[in-house]
Amino acid sequence: MANALTALHELGQSVWLDSIRRSYLEPGGYLPGLVEAGEISGLTSNPTIFDKALSADASYGPQLAELVGADPRDALWDLMKADVRAACDLFLPLYTATEGARGFVSIEVDPSKAFDTEETVAEALVLARELDRPNLMVKVPGTEPGLGAITRLLAEGINVNVTLLFSVARYESVAQAYLEGLRRRAVAGGDLSQLASVASFFVSRVDTKVDALLGDGHPRLATAAVANARVAYGAFGRIFSGPDFAALAQHGARVQRPLWASTSTKNPAYSDVLYVEELAGPDTVNTMPEATLEAARDHATVEDRLSGTAEEARAQLDRLAEDGVDFDQVTKELETEGVEAFVASFNAAVATVAEHVAS
Repeated sequence: MANALTALHELGQSVWLDSIRRSYLEPGGYLPGLVEAGEISGLTSNPTIFDKALSADASYGPQLAELVGADPRDALWDLMKADVRAACDLFLPLYTATEGARGFVSIEVDPSKAFDTEETVAEALVLARELDRPNLMVKVPGTEPGLGAITRLLAEGINVNVTLLFSVARYESVAQAYLEGLRRRAVAGGDLSQLASVASFFVSRVDTKVDALLGDGHPRLATAAVANARVAYGAFGRIFSGPDFAALAQHGARVQRPLWASTSTKNPAYSDVLYVEELAGPDTVNTMPEATLEAARDHATVEDRLSGTAEEARAQLDRLAEDGVDFDQVTKELETEGVEAFVASFNAAVATVAEHVAS
């Protein structure tokens, strides 16, 4: 029976689950059920997700017992890699059936390396080699130092999920880094048809920050995040319909799809499917936490609300300046805060593991 989640897939938007837990992966569990129903076609993880999972899911007990005496940081990586490897295997039939179009699972490099190109590249290569799954995506923060890492990893044939994007200007730089990675891969004789990437544009955090600056009752509350994403989608259409990508597409290259992340509505006064409905459109991904996924299935209305919206969305962002909002400064602060939050979550997860593996 069709519902909003399957309708999004029919529209051309992939739905991914923005969560992972060991118990979700068990036969007959939450994840297999979603995959079997055709409601999701991928999964993302990050340090915050793993910190919550380790604190709430008893299924990690047996592996934690085996890791007693291990370094807590190494033990955390063992736990995360086990989950991601199992998730990759779960989605592998879908990946194979769609010839690499769907079925991706993401794991993030240590967020403390977000501003270090060399460390990011080195860690991503290790993760890709150790997990050894064709449908793995390695998440690389889209900081300025991350741009070089994105290009180099793609040139090596590593699927990349570029995360923590907040500004359209940085998104455009990420898209160019993707194209350069493809070019280098092609020059080296690599297969472009099996290389995939998404650019994860964070949504709800933008509204949270801008709405606080606008103040209660302002007529433009809950508009900045959607407008920002729609402008980015317009840039996506322009870049990937242009001659630079066309030359690469002849060698089998795929577009780097925009991915809408942080799509749970933080303000309870707003619809819980606000960012599902307003950012539905072709050639995109929406990664949703459990509550948003369930709400979307239950009552979201699906239609293309992205195509042709960039011009009006740009005008909406311009009007924020009239309200005294320095949007460039907002996005810079959000990038810094996003990296700091992921580092804090990673360290919290290490601390959680340390409690279990102390000998």
